[in-house]
Amino acid sequence: MGAIENPDPIEALGSYLPQMTEWRRHIHAHPETAFEEVGTAAYVVERLRSFGVDAIHEGIAKTGVVAVIRGGTSSRAIGLRADLDALDMQEDTGLAWQSRHAGKHHACGHDGHTTMLLGAARHLAATRNFDGTVYLIFQPAEENEGGGRVMVEEGLFERFPMQAVFGMHNIPGIEAGRIAVKAGPMMASYDIFEVTITGRGSHGAMPHKSIDPITTGAELVQKLQTIVSRNLDPHEPAVVSVTKFHSGTAWNIIPNEAVIGGTVRAFSEDVQAQVERRIRELCEGTAASHGASIAVRYERRYPPTINHTEEAALCLRVAESLVGPDRVIRNPKPAMGSEDFAWMLRARPGAYVWIGNGTGSEGGCTVHNPGYDFNDAILPIGAAFWVRLAQTALA
Repeated sequence: MGAIENPDPIEALGSYLPQMTEWRRHIHAHPETAFEEVGTAAYVVERLRSFGVDAIHEGIAKTGVVAVIRGGTSSRAIGLRADLDALDMQEDTGLAWQSRHAGKHHACGHDGHTTMLLGAARHLAATRNFDGTVYLIFQPAEENEGGGRVMVEEGLFERFPMQAVFGMHNIPGIEAGRIAVKAGPMMASYDIFEVTITGRGSHGAMPHKSIDPITTGAELVQKLQTIVSRNLDPHEPAVVSVTKFHSGTAWNIIPNEAVIGGTVRAFSEDVQAQVERRIRELCEGTAASHGASIAVRYERRYPPTINHTEEAALCLRVAESLVGPDRVIRNPKPAMGSEDFAWMLRARPGAYVWIGNGTGSEGGCTVHNPGYDFNDAILPIGAAFWVRLAQTALA
């Protein structure tokens, strides 16, 4: 892809900061969750129309939006993606722009991601300093429900043919405005499991007449922790976490049933398959040893997010030209969190980059926390990265 010869766009995007801050805080105050981002999508479309983009396509994966900006005559094209949705959790920031929707909170910064892409859209539509097509992808339902997968399944890349696709996420704990990217794994897979143990209920004073699903489940929980420590190659990172254990209704009743649930994270599909197989084997063996019956539901929600070599190298060069080599993290440690942008990277070459949200009290609160808020100071940097990336890839 092209050489980096474009002037620094941060200064130009910096002049947008008051408006971008207004957009971001409006979106933050009106959070919507998976596939319900009707108001957010409408707000995005209204802004895009005012920028004079070439085309706007709505209703992709229910509430997704794709905008088109063309420059020059080349048939080359790239996609830039941001996520629209919030989380089902209560906000506790006390800010003037705090969520107005009880039980919903932009606690992962998707309001900022959407705003950075809107800022880039405005600049790209006004300048057209590239040769090709930029597709701006505003994706719904990143949190848990796989809106990225749905967009791909609904023909995103057939309708909007692009050679590469790129995504970005803010990271609290990294200094504001620093950019991190590398080839290979950036985020882990996201699998879930739910195990239903059926025994035989009894009076709490007569345990010998029961098949106790609680003791069966307790043993199983301990065994599941041996998968990573005793079944996987130590050089292959993985996490198995039991996050739910529900059973019983009264002090003096041994229940008939127990339900255990949790999540699995890994950086390769081979490890995913190995962990799933061992979970099923341990469940069957433990149930048999207690005389209980067992049912296992295992779902592979998101694959690992794996950056492609050439596209990651492009992002690295763009980042160094934009914020300076000393502000770029070239070999970040992959995160065990997951990202449904992985589905797009399975369908097209591309890369996923991180932008620092800040440390300490200024942007350092972890995501998925009631006190989290996106750091507005990085809005021009993220938007400028998208602009420079488009100008460079389509030079």
